[in-house]
Amino acid sequence: MVTAIVIPIICLYFFWVTRKDRKEQNRKWLKAGDVRQESVVTGEIIESTEEKQRFYYDRYVLVQSIKLQSSNRVILAYKTTPLTSDAKKDTFTVGETVRLYGSWEKSHFLFTYWEIEKR
Repeated sequence: MVTAIVIPIICLYFFWVTRKDRKEQNRKWLKAGDVRQESVVTGEIIESTEEKQRFYYDRYVLVQSIKLQSSNRVILAYKTTPLTSDAKKDTFTVGETVRLYGSWEKSHFLFTYWEIEKR
């Protein structure tokens, strides 16, 4: 009799915990590309790569990394975009001079907004 009551309660509890965790991870995934725009970096694109990375189970993000040659050093910058059905991929052309808006995290620069600088 106790087993007939306890087992369904345990199953419902784990279902509830899993559902709550999935909602939290989904919220974090959608905000993965949001970066505070507190710094500006300008430079010429030396190299551009992109990579699809797993974020959580069936949730993926697109990480685009570019190397910029600024006036005094080489900067490694990352743009993270959650891969949704309507996600748009940015294209970076080697040799263009761009201005990136974002923030520093340790030795690399995270950005969300960018524009081509006119010469």
